[in-house]
Amino acid sequence: MPPVEAYLADEAATVAFAERLGQALGAYVHRAEQALVVFLEGDLGAGKTTSTRGLLQAFGHSGPVKSPTYTLVEPYEFASAQVYHFDLYRLGDPEELEYMGIRDYFTAQSICVVEWPSRGEGVLPEADLRLQVTTEAPGRRAKVEACSSVGVTVLNEMSSTV
Repeated sequence: MPPVEAYLADEAATVAFAERLGQALGAYVHRAEQALVVFLEGDLGAGKTTSTRGLLQAFGHSGPVKSPTYTLVEPYEFASAQVYHFDLYRLGDPEELEYMGIRDYFTAQSICVVEWPSRGEGVLPEADLRLQVTTEAPGRRAKVEACSSVGVTVLNEMSSTV
């Protein structure tokens, strides 16, 4: 399946795009036998946390979303899913994830959104979806690609809501 791409003119467009992704994840999560894993990639300030806010809004979250740079993970509990937002930017060694019990977060009916996934390489499970956000003056560009059969299903759902 080809990636879903979009130019996002501003923050509102970024949130709306990610909300579509969250809706597609929400439509699938109740059937998931394991965690749905989304890797967020992009430079500092590209819009990864803003994208996470949009994804969370699809589940009904209306409060602020902060990047868990120092705590590594921020949990969000909803009726249909548990969403874990990870930010591994300050992770010194991937083995640190084992000490924090990382595997306990990756369970059925959970969605794990991981910023800076390359810092957890070798410990993190493979992604179902990869969301790349890059700056493109004056806005940004987003590209979501499927990395698994589950990712293809979710991406098909996202494409059908365009």
